[in-house]
Amino acid sequence: MRKLLVTILLLLQIIQVNAQQNYIPSKANLDNRQWFEEARFGVFIHWGVYSILGDGEWVMNNQNFGLSEYALLPNFFNPIDFDAKQWAKLYKDSGAKYVTFTSRHHDGFSMWHTKQSNYNIVDATPFKRDIIKEFVDACRAEGLKVMFYYSLLDWKRNDYLPAGKTGRGVLERDSTQGNWESYIKFMKAQLTELLTQYGQIDGIWFDGHWDKPDVDWKYDELYGLIHALQPQCLIGNNHHISPIPGEDFQMFERDLPGQNKTGFGTSSEHIGSLPKEVCGTIAGSWGFDIKDRKRKTMKEVLGYLIKAAGHGSNLLLNVGPMPNGQIQDYQQSRLREIGDWLAVYGDAIYGTEGGFIDPTEEYAFTQKGNQIFLHVMNTEAEVLEIENFTRPIKSITTFDKNSKVNYQLKDNKLKVTLPKITDNVAYVLIINGN
Repeated sequence: MRKLLVTILLLLQIIQVNAQQNYIPSKANLDNRQWFEEARFGVFIHWGVYSILGDGEWVMNNQNFGLSEYALLPNFFNPIDFDAKQWAKLYKDSGAKYVTFTSRHHDGFSMWHTKQSNYNIVDATPFKRDIIKEFVDACRAEGLKVMFYYSLLDWKRNDYLPAGKTGRGVLERDSTQGNWESYIKFMKAQLTELLTQYGQIDGIWFDGHWDKPDVDWKYDELYGLIHALQPQCLIGNNHHISPIPGEDFQMFERDLPGQNKTGFGTSSEHIGSLPKEVCGTIAGSWGFDIKDRKRKTMKEVLGYLIKAAGHGSNLLLNVGPMPNGQIQDYQQSRLREIGDWLAVYGDAIYGTEGGFIDPTEEYAFTQKGNQIFLHVMNTEAEVLEIENFTRPIKSITTFDKNSKVNYQLKDNKLKVTLPKITDNVAYVLIINGN
């Protein structure tokens, strides 16, 4: 297998994978972008050996572990309750169209049987099973597409040194072993494994650019490698800056496109023309946090999905499984509740374009052709007044089209008298244009 990977890498270098500066997406890639634009909802999974400590995925950095100390964790990682089929069924029931799994996070631990390091789920844990293989197979059986999160930064490997903005308190690292070319070669080899051993992969979700924003990440080579191995594979990078040549979608962390509440720099000037994805959590933390008390209600989570769609963006909603392989009950409940809502109103989310008016806390718009969907999030309101509504209206009806809704449109101000609907999280009305 190692000889095969080396051969593949050499062949890819021969065909000049660094052509990404003049990147022209393939037809397969454009088709996959179209699917991604229509998907609107995916599930994010943050899971690794850090889950054992119950203090989030940044615990290695936040508690300044020594390498020998953190290296004990894989010995305790034995998720006997992990059932890939149950996970995939849950995500399917949520209404998600794809999943993004953390193949390797900032602590450097690989959740597949990589040959580039023995620091992986098969070689270093008593579990001895390739979780990614089981997970990918189960998701495909449910008709879900699969993407891989892959960390650019690494708090464990010495060749990543000198440390970036994070990981500086991690003990026992050898600063004399820093070797950027070696680290890039390592990432290429791992990405090659992920894209040659598990069938069609629909996206690579990079994270960590912000740790060393001024170094040459060799994106022309990394992106070129991915597109050469699987042309349809979409590339996104959580770098919080404008899109880089070779990328296929743009992501926004805990923020809606054009907003910068988190301080990550995803303000309006950084928005490109690529398909968009917002990522957020059900809990406060991405990875399992045993003391997490920031649990979002169904109304909060659904509001995030609706507002993302109102901005023409997908929502990638995160779960952080426990170290035993189970997903906490309240996170399962949120996913199933969203699935129930989408079973009724999914046509107003899937395959829609963003509305022509930015979402508010009270309402949002999505649209398909001449149909405009008015998402009512303030379910206690009796009347909605919306400024700058410039589209013609033929009628407004309830979502089942059984009842007409009274409205008044004058001087681009729309006033809608809301019907008596018992749904207390959000409901949808249909505005029919001419």
